[in-house]
Amino acid sequence: MNKEELITKLKPIIAPYVQDEEAFKNLSEDSDFVNDLKINSANLVDIILDIEDEFDIRLENEDMEQMLDVKSAMDIVTSKLNN
Repeated sequence: MNKEELITKLKPIIAPYVQDEEAFKNLSEDSDFVNDLKINSANLVDIILDIEDEFDIRLENEDMEQMLDVKSAMDIVTSKLNN
């Protein structure tokens, strides 16, 4: 799965929790969940659970702690899918 496909799959997962619509329109690898998209920490947990379901993967605590932006989410999902 390439980066564009991955971002396309992540967008609908992230969308319900975004508080800054303008930042979401410009979503990229560099988008930070908390600082750019204004997603609170409780909703980050929901996003992580949704990512697990969507990609049929299990994320460890270390993965969750590192998933602070779109790029880290993409890297973690890609590494889990390749295992």
